[in-house]
Order: sequence, then structure tokens, then C-alpha cells
Amino acid sequence: YAYDALEPHIDAKTMEIHHSKHHNGYTTKLNGALEGSGMESDTIESILENLDMDNAALRNNGGGYYNHSLFWEVMGPNGGGTPLSTLAQAIDAAYGSFESFKSAFSNAAANQFGSGWAWLCVQKGGKVEVCSSANQDNPLMQGIGCGGTPILGIDIWEHAYYLNYQNRRPDYIDAFFNVINWEKVSELYEQNK
Repeated sequence: YAYDALEPHIDAKTMEIHHSKHHNGYTTKLNGALEGSGMESDTIESILENLDMDNAALRNNGGGYYNHSLFWEVMGPNGGGTPLSTLAQAIDAAYGSFESFKSAFSNAAANQFGSGWAWLCVQKGGKVEVCSSANQDNPLMQGIGCGGTPILGIDIWEHAYYLNYQNRRPDYIDAFFNVINWEKVSELYEQNK
């Protein structure tokens, strides 16, 4: 979709800078960090699941690449609404209602100190969990405090929202719910449960 496709919720200039500068930078640096590592043909998921957490280049750039790739996928111009079918049932089972899930997800994003991400993850067996991680860490990495496969993520680094929302992170989080592509999130749930 085009950079302006998520307006008015996420503005075109933020999307352009975020995608063409930030995500592109992580991608370029990840490719450089992988050169000669023997992992060049591994999937990004495999790299992150088996990551030496002391390898800052792979941790930061691999996480940045993966996290942003998921972020673009789970948003769309026809977003909003609520989750579909079995994902909706899993959310209701874990949180009691979509509104309770929305509150838990929003709180995870709003209360992540500094830069990071909030996630909806699925465990094997279909249980879902909300969590957050710092910087470019994500639930695929070992020992970050939440696990499973991310199926929804919100970037809460200031570069994701500052042009339009300044220091109003909660307003950005609320706006994010208007662009979530629940069809894609539900598809990721089905693939990873």
C-alpha cells in the first residue's frame, strides 16, 4: 500500500521515513552482519530463535528487520474492526473480551519504558498472550520475558509516531487500532497455533 494509505491515523511522511530510512537501515545492516556468518540462507525466524544475544549487530538489526516487516503486514488501509473467527475466540478465552484485550495491548504499549514494541503472540496450541519488549527485541528471541510467535506488533519507538503525535503515545496507540489488518493477523494466528 502507498505511504498515505493509512491516513489520517498514520501520516504519509512518517510512513515514508519509517519505511525508507529506518526499516531500510535495519535491512542493510542485517545483510552486512550476516555476510560470512554461515547464516545467510537461514530464515529470519531461525536466526532470531537461535541468536547469541550478545551479538548486538544481529540482535538489533535482525530484530529491527523482522519487527518492521511484521508491522507493515499487520496494517492496511482497510484496517480496523475486530479479529476474525478462531483468533477472536482465543482472544476472548485469554482476555474475556476484545475490549479487555485492547486495554491489555494498549497498556503494554503505553507502559513500555523508552523504545520498544508491544505484541500479541500465539503459543503452540493456540493460546494468545500480550507482552512488550525493549528496543528491537521480540518474542522469538530467548530470555526477553515473553514468548511465542508474534502475530501483531506495534512499534512504539518515537520515530513511528512523533511527527503526527509528538509525545502523545496513547493517541498513536488508539489510532493504530484503526489500521490493524485483522484478516492478516488471523491468518498468522492460524499458521502458528
